[in-house]
Amino acid sequence: MAARRRLGAHVRGTGRNGVRAVELGALDEACSDLAQALDGADLALLCAPVDVLDEVVRDVLALAPPTCAVTDVGSTKRSVVAAAAGDERFVGGHPLAGAEVAGVEHAREDLFDEATWYLTPQPQTGGVILERVHRFVTGLGARAQIVAPDDHDRMMAAVSHLPHVVANVLVTQAAGALGGERFPQAGPSFRDATRVAGANPGIWTGIYRANRDALLEQLDGAIAELQAARELLADGDPQRLEAWQALAGRRHQELLDASAGAGPTRELRAVVSNSPGVIARIALTLGEAGINIVDMSLTPSPDNTRGSILLAVPQARAQQAVELLRGLDIDVA
Repeated sequence: MAARRRLGAHVRGTGRNGVRAVELGALDEACSDLAQALDGADLALLCAPVDVLDEVVRDVLALAPPTCAVTDVGSTKRSVVAAAAGDERFVGGHPLAGAEVAGVEHAREDLFDEATWYLTPQPQTGGVILERVHRFVTGLGARAQIVAPDDHDRMMAAVSHLPHVVANVLVTQAAGALGGERFPQAGPSFRDATRVAGANPGIWTGIYRANRDALLEQLDGAIAELQAARELLADGDPQRLEAWQALAGRRHQELLDASAGAGPTRELRAVVSNSPGVIARIALTLGEAGINIVDMSLTPSPDNTRGSILLAVPQARAQQAVELLRGLDIDVA
């Protein structure tokens, strides 16, 4: 819906409920198979459960036109990027948007407004491909953020997958504590903390399995934090408890501040060679330093041997970005 109405795109799709998607304005055309949907496509967006996404990526890359950008919306990235096997047309993606409801009946044009949308290019990803996907994502209303696949999966284990595990534990523990008694009227803290408990079992089983190693590491850390909290409570020192609570409040605010918009930006310009992986290396270098590329554009030279790249980055981090790019032997204006 956003691509059609905000970008003027002609959108084809294949999958379940294609006819209904056309009726609701999500598609211009429902196709019977991948080959028909991909014929002449500029960009392919893959939406499938993570436990089958690797196979879908391989199938799409085998059928997509040579200049077609291919991206996905899976919530784990290491496996799907590996499935792309270094194909320069592929950029991993993951929008942090959605709700408890599912299906085309609940589709909304504004779903991605101001949402973070992670992009995980490979070293081999073509610069034109990365720019196209970046512009597509921002054109839908999202804030694109470029990270390495392993970093993405580690972050998601901490801020998305672990909370789902904890929500499941909380509702199970509460039900056990009641011992069959009538469930009391839940307060807002319990409702907020357990909102995602039991979310789509089929999808979340695949997510847990796909990101198992990173999730186990985060779960071990959470268990250690719970043990430390138990010791604090057993000790009962009011000053230590107050300090612990206050520290959690400060960290919560820091996380909220970090997820806020970029604010003022500064444009950086550079001329780079038209070599495989140059743009991806720039994006990943800035991403590893936590510097988000708010906008980007490429202008190839007439002979196509080099190109001018414009990057918009947060003004507060612009000088650091310049230094990082110069560390890559890229002269920045």
